[in-house]
Amino acid sequence: MNKSNYSKIIHYFVILVFLMGTLSCGNKIKTITVKGGVLNTKLLYNETFSDGMENWLVEQMPNGKVAVKDGKLEIDDEAGCTVWFKNKLSGSIVIEYDVFIIQNGGANDRVSDLNCFWMANDPENPTNLFANAEKRGGKFSNYDGLKLYYMGVGGNDNKTTRFRRYVGNGERPLLPEHDLKDAKFMLEPNKTYHIKIVAHDSIIQYYRDNVLLADFVDKAPYTSGYFGLRTVKNHMTVDNFKVYQLISK
Repeated sequence: MNKSNYSKIIHYFVILVFLMGTLSCGNKIKTITVKGGVLNTKLLYNETFSDGMENWLVEQMPNGKVAVKDGKLEIDDEAGCTVWFKNKLSGSIVIEYDVFIIQNGGANDRVSDLNCFWMANDPENPTNLFANAEKRGGKFSNYDGLKLYYMGVGGNDNKTTRFRRYVGNGERPLLPEHDLKDAKFMLEPNKTYHIKIVAHDSIIQYYRDNVLLADFVDKAPYTSGYFGLRTVKNHMTVDNFKVYQLISK
């Protein structure tokens, strides 16, 4: 083999190694650890808000506004608001998103109530959560009849952080260990928070900036339903909304 051919072989070999490395990085599987078990993930939804509000349904009391602005979902609410992701989720999932609580002199710039629902269903309309959307209209008490998980961070004027399990008959039991009142569990203005919600078999968890705020083992878990952003008299943006399916390794 002459020197010229040898150099060409080396050249093509280097290119092949580079391409294999690039493809490997591109197909790298994201994993997550849930109570010591490592699970693979599959990205189901990646909301960039490029389609505006196409994937979301708003239930809101009068005088509030929800819109996509500068590539983010912006909620400017006066009296109560739920913004539902229209796609029903099922099985073991992880929901992630970033939120920014705005305090800049606006009428609704109250640092409070970074809340959400997940795995939500309506016993009155088991095949259509949105049948009573207009009737609920964003008023918080109108959601008491649903079956869902609820997390309220910085509620009651930024004094409480709580996890509840709605059972569908008006009851929303609160476990003492999920009633947090320390200042470190409340909200700060003009700060981006990363939220991660885990629903894996009986394990229900809520993280804020990788700090576990709710860790619940449900003997009769809700395994399918809808996710909704929930707030009242609050001004915030939502970005980088993603949903992953969890897959055993």
